[in-house]
Amino acid sequence: MSAGNFGGLAIAYDDRLLAPRDWTQAQGRWAGELLADLPPGDVLELYCGAGQIGLLAVAGSGRRLVCVDVNPVATHYTRRNAEGAGVDVKTRTGSVHDVLGDGEVFPLIIADPPWVPRAQVHAFPEDPRLAIDGGEDGLARIRECAAAIDGHLGPGGVALAQLAPGDEQADAVVDMTRGTSLVCGERRYFERGTLLRIDRPVDWGGQASP
Repeated sequence: MSAGNFGGLAIAYDDRLLAPRDWTQAQGRWAGELLADLPPGDVLELYCGAGQIGLLAVAGSGRRLVCVDVNPVATHYTRRNAEGAGVDVKTRTGSVHDVLGDGEVFPLIIADPPWVPRAQVHAFPEDPRLAIDGGEDGLARIRECAAAIDGHLGPGGVALAQLAPGDEQADAVVDMTRGTSLVCGERRYFERGTLLRIDRPVDWGGQASP
């Protein structure tokens, strides 16, 4: 087991998970800044890993964090790290489309999907394949997240997606969300990734989460 400091939070993980990247604190901090102006409700994190980004976003807010990952090791460490951070967390282990209920919506969704094209996974031998393999074109897990955001982002809500550096995958998400009520907006660029903001207008007619 390893442990490190992530934006002031003690985060434990092991080599079956992607080691937390310092630059991804930007996603957690951006999400945290948005929370004060968003509707009430739980925060959803998709492909949570050890939970560090979502925990940084909600720490001190009083919001509950709902974390989803297909890897049970990830949800185990997320629960452990949430306890240390004093955050109320609920974990769901399984694929994104299987663990979210019909009509369940969230004011903030944080998406950290694997996005490395399968043919390039070998270039990152220190990273667990499950944590980085984005399918043949690198977009398979991103498509899952885009569909989940469309189905579960509440009115007036915001999603922040972590994608490959540059604009190619962000442009792909714009195409994925075309024809929905989602609006892709601000992009923030970093050497190792791009963050994309996705909004849902307040007049969306979905159901509230129970």
